[in-house]
Parts: sequence; structure tokens; C-alpha cells
Amino acid sequence: MKDTSITINEKYLLTIKEASTLFSIGEKKLRQVVRENPSADFVLMNGSKYLIKRKQFESLLDSTDAI
Repeated sequence: MKDTSITINEKYLLTIKEASTLFSIGEKKLRQVVRENPSADFVLMNGSKYLIKRKQFESLLDSTDAI
């Protein structure tokens, strides 16, 4: 069998929990950021589940001093 697992830092879309781990930001804070910016380019809705586009969110973090 071939191992098809992907590490978090290679994924295109992250769950709130994965993004929290990768970026060292609390889950509650990430949920707040997503709720306040539902049409932001880093947010993707899959039904009722929020997903974060990793590269776009990294760009946001690079360009801001505080969340």
C-alpha cells in the first residue's frame, strides 16, 4: 500500500483545528476571524464547515501586526 498522507504544511485547505496548530493561534480566535470576515479570500465554506486557505491566510498574517 502506498502512503498518501499529507503533512499540515503541505495542505491547501486547513480546518480550524489544523490552522490553529500550524499558526499557533487559538481556535476561538480563528473562528472569530472567520466569522468577522466570511467573504475574505482565505475563507472557504464546505456546508457549515469553515476551511482556511493556507497560502492566502499566510499572506494575511505577513501583512498584519495583530489579529
